[in-house]
Amino acid sequence: MIRLDVLHRCIILLAALTSIDPMASLAVAQHYPSQAIHLVVPSAAGTPPDIISRMIGNEVGKSRGWQVIVENKPGAMQTIGAADVFKRPADGYTLVGIALASAVAPALLPHVPFRLDADFAPIVKLATAYHVLVVNPSVPAHSLAELIALLKANPDKLTFSSGGFGSPAHLAGELLKLKTGVRATHIPYGALPHAIGDLLNGTNQFQFITPLPVLDLISAGKLRALAVTAPARMSKLKDIPTVVEEGFPDLIIQDFIGLVAKAGTPPEIVGEWNRAANAALSAPRVREAFARMSAETAGGTPEEFGAFLQGQMSYWRKIIDDAGIKMHQ
Repeated sequence: MIRLDVLHRCIILLAALTSIDPMASLAVAQHYPSQAIHLVVPSAAGTPPDIISRMIGNEVGKSRGWQVIVENKPGAMQTIGAADVFKRPADGYTLVGIALASAVAPALLPHVPFRLDADFAPIVKLATAYHVLVVNPSVPAHSLAELIALLKANPDKLTFSSGGFGSPAHLAGELLKLKTGVRATHIPYGALPHAIGDLLNGTNQFQFITPLPVLDLISAGKLRALAVTAPARMSKLKDIPTVVEEGFPDLIIQDFIGLVAKAGTPPEIVGEWNRAANAALSAPRVREAFARMSAETAGGTPEEFGAFLQGQMSYWRKIIDDAGIKMHQ
């Protein structure tokens, strides 16, 4: 028979080795925050992830009386910013605002020293966004089906541009090739304005792009919109059919922006940020601002965002493997 005093000591030792004192964790959360919170945005200033992350950071800061400082650390498919957060303590004082590129990066950058699904704790999904497929007006295609027919008749003769390798625009073009069997050449740019400029002058023929930078160009007839990669028509492009309406439901692509913290961050702090961000997302001014950018507010629980991230990582890994996309492309 096991002596009760020995059993008691074993239980205490096991608890010390395998768990964090819940009272200590609660005490940390009760005094949070005691200093400025840094929100790292692994995208360039002025991009949708930056604008949305700043908006939520400011809204949370005002409503909770917290000091939230936004830092831009772009590059390498958002892994530079995420790696910076990965090196910092898991104390809730450094968060990172991720987008689709972060979920795709593990499949294209296998040597990154962290795993999004294991080394970061999901907090909340902030926004969803979709893209519009546009062509230079000189392209003799007035629908998605006509563009596909044109590409099939002219393999490798047309080019599509993007703001960079692994960007949503690049992934959308590769998905189009994979799902329809067409052949076209990807031309990545370091900056989105340059990509749009070469689309306007006819250097490249088509591009998937977030609507905001091209709405006026579409209205002026300088670019022709063929379809949106959304399951339903977009409010800013009500006359443009969806890829579903055009008969290509496999071309739905959802970009997103969300918040994560380093794994090991006290769950009470994750929960506090989740509640604060959800409250910010419900503010009418935030919803209106998102709508002006052709984005939709999201929200939800950390568990829901975590499941979504897992699904996106699995989906894009298969697409990248099936398409044979390599980093040198």
